[in-house]
Amino acid sequence: MGKDDPITIQSSFGVRLAGPEDLAGIVALTQAAYAPYSAIPDAPPLPVTEDYAPRIAQGEVWLLESDGELAGVIALERHEDHAMIFSVAVSPAFQGKGFGIALLKHADEQARQCGLPEIRLYTNAKMERNIALYLAYGYRETGRRPNPYRPGWVLVDMAKAFDTTSAS
Repeated sequence: MGKDDPITIQSSFGVRLAGPEDLAGIVALTQAAYAPYSAIPDAPPLPVTEDYAPRIAQGEVWLLESDGELAGVIALERHEDHAMIFSVAVSPAFQGKGFGIALLKHADEQARQCGLPEIRLYTNAKMERNIALYLAYGYRETGRRPNPYRPGWVLVDMAKAFDTTSAS
């Protein structure tokens, strides 16, 4: 199996809405996924300190499981004119296998099903690997701004537009 082989080989995976019983797993996975970035700035990234219980209750958290194991988490907010990805996290054991792209595709599907013309996200400017992934997946940078919660940090705003006139 080569490094460029698709993730669907010998693995069954699926995405499902998170429930309250998933909270501990979501927190642990998010902490592990963001660990390399927690050392870059002087405080952990916001998704690491987030209280996911209200997001779960509002139906904003989706889990990607592979062979029954939690592989990834995406938190997706629905707004009137767009969807907003708050966090995408892939377990270190599953990174580099296309699971992040699978979560982004799920976010696309959710936005389209809601009839939203755009999906947005923001990330830390120091997370260059993530920015490159988002650009390669079709996002465009829409601006940079100071992080209102972390003085000295710079956020990169990104967006991906959909053609809402064609069927999915």
